[in-house]
Amino acid sequence: MDRAAIPPARPGRPGRPGRTRLTRFLSAAAAAVLGAGALVAVGGGTAGAADANLVQNSGFESGLSGWTCSAASGTTVATPAHGGSSALKATPAGQDNAQCAQTVSVKPDSSYTLSAWVQGSYVYLGASGTGTTDVSTWTPSASGWQQLTTTFKTGPSTTSVTVYTHGWYGQPAYYADDISLTGPGGSDPGDPGDPVPTAPSGLKTGAVTSSSIALSWSTVSGATGYNVYRDGTKVQAVSGTSATVTGLAAATSYQFQVTATNAAGESPRSAAVTGTTSAGSGGGGGTVPKHAVTGYWQNFNNGATVQKISGVQDQYDIIAVAFADATGTPGAVTFNLDSAGLGGYTVDQFKADIKAKQAAGKSVIISIGGQNGTVSINDSASANNFANSVYALMQQYGFDGVDIDLENGLNATYMTQALRSLSAKAGSKLVITMAPQTIDMQSTSNAYFQTALNIKDILTVVNMQYYNSGSMLGCDGKVYSQGSVDFLTALACIQLEGGLSPSQVGLGLPASTRGAGSGYVAPAVVNNALDCLARGTNCGSFKPAKTYPGLRGAMTWSTNWDALAGNAWSNAVGPKVHGLP
Repeated sequence: MDRAAIPPARPGRPGRPGRTRLTRFLSAAAAAVLGAGALVAVGGGTAGAADANLVQNSGFESGLSGWTCSAASGTTVATPAHGGSSALKATPAGQDNAQCAQTVSVKPDSSYTLSAWVQGSYVYLGASGTGTTDVSTWTPSASGWQQLTTTFKTGPSTTSVTVYTHGWYGQPAYYADDISLTGPGGSDPGDPGDPVPTAPSGLKTGAVTSSSIALSWSTVSGATGYNVYRDGTKVQAVSGTSATVTGLAAATSYQFQVTATNAAGESPRSAAVTGTTSAGSGGGGGTVPKHAVTGYWQNFNNGATVQKISGVQDQYDIIAVAFADATGTPGAVTFNLDSAGLGGYTVDQFKADIKAKQAAGKSVIISIGGQNGTVSINDSASANNFANSVYALMQQYGFDGVDIDLENGLNATYMTQALRSLSAKAGSKLVITMAPQTIDMQSTSNAYFQTALNIKDILTVVNMQYYNSGSMLGCDGKVYSQGSVDFLTALACIQLEGGLSPSQVGLGLPASTRGAGSGYVAPAVVNNALDCLARGTNCGSFKPAKTYPGLRGAMTWSTNWDALAGNAWSNAVGPKVHGLP
């Protein structure tokens, strides 16, 4: 953004002082780590549908049952979790490396594949007692979930092996989830009558809403539980033969499979079924279309075109009014229309224009934060003040929801509380968007990412700002620089594989070179990134392992800078977004 054109009292939006130094440091650190060698097998792919997982309680849904952790170093946590609702957290201390292990029955002279999803610094995965060459693999740094994979063959008399994961001395806690050992199952000397269960049959869909699909299947003999997979990722662990998968996008198709589990391990996956959510307004989206363009409207004059809400280009589906103002009450916000700066635009005209946009199928929301946002929500009282004040603005002006653009950090616990409280007041049509910076979404352990996952069932879209950023890690562990298709797609992949639904992921870019200090790309680059993610075409050197046709769309700062450039951005990106599968 051209900062010289911005009045000191109302600066523009992106970027905050000091970020360049931080991101350069992170980029250098990432490059140094990657320069250490190809130490981790990332991505990898899951075991085939015909292979059974021999690991008991592989997703830690039953606490540490079946696992032994050295020096009481292990526990289970709800966040972050790669699949299901739990993951292992193990903390090295002193001379202990926080090893968690399980002994698994195998067959002699057989081949096995061991894999796990891990997060943290210096995380190891291995197998001992194989009767041949014991194996291990490791990653020096996994800021988000990464998959480690290794293979081994058992010796001629081997009937059990020990699989394990551990961290390293003096390092912080690491996380592990969805540990898998696939290959021929052996007999368990302690329970020879309890083999790995067979794959469930009869999987079918039931009741469907705009955000959920019910599933049921037949009972499997010997099973004590079942895992539910959506599009290849485990999302639930249940004890019965039915489940309802929630947090889905409206009018979107999903593929489901289930497995059966018991003390001996996890079955192969069932045959897949496809379910499609209904259209209409469900939680986390209101009347927002399946593919949407978000634009920020400036409530100030900084050299961009001065607009009324009525003048915002029709390609925009969500209009975020920038910004609300902090008050003297912690957490509470208000809104003051800059009538003088906007050429005499009155509050009554503003309200009428919001209603007209809504009648045309658009959503108008109030944005909280920006570069100089000072709203702090760090306890229950401020969370309640936030929810009450935002809801009051919704009633006063007719806003459809709220955008969270707090660029000076947030508290995941109390922001979650605030947004859930607001949702309880506003109902299922509430629109919630977020605009984190790139550094905020590098790992699911970051507060912004945690908040997005915490409110996934009511969240509309996260439009990360792919600008004013240093180089960042992509989901493949490589470093990418802003201004390229790869930067957009490889970083979006972190969110798409880190737990957000494709419908909750959008690409945020400046509308012109004056809209941000750095990171502007031509609309054609944005469109190529959209094609790459949704269709697998027009990719750069990075190509995602799968496509995400449900991708929500794109965002820009701002409608005003777009207008100054003749609406070149929205005229090019809007039709591309609205034409996605």
